[in-house]
Amino acid sequence: QVQLVAAGGGRVQAGGSLRHSCVASGRAFRSYAMGWFGQAPGKEREFVARITWSGASTYYADSVKGRFTISRDKAKNTVYLQMSSLNVEDTAVYYCYLESSGQSYWGQGTQVTVSS
Repeated sequence: QVQLVAAGGGRVQAGGSLRHSCVASGRAFRSYAMGWFGQAPGKEREFVARITWSGASTYYADSVKGRFTISRDKAKNTVYLQMSSLNVEDTAVYYCYLESSGQSYWGQGTQVTVSS
């Protein structure tokens, strides 16, 4: 059974920064991608960022490009999301995910609240 444990949400003022982490455990995958989705109040869950197994390729939603950075530590089965220049529109519950062989696994959400 795969477990994803996320940490790092919180409350910050506009212009501030937060760093999320998400640790995967419970099963050995040959390779997997990891990433983050965000769900703002009253909206559907949307893609935020993704990083491939090697870490060589990263993908971002247009709304976060240049402000968020995704990275991973394969040895620790951990993915990080550095969020900078936050604005009120970034307020959401953020979910980390892992995808491997066509299957997706989700961590618990972490709340990010950005105040003006």
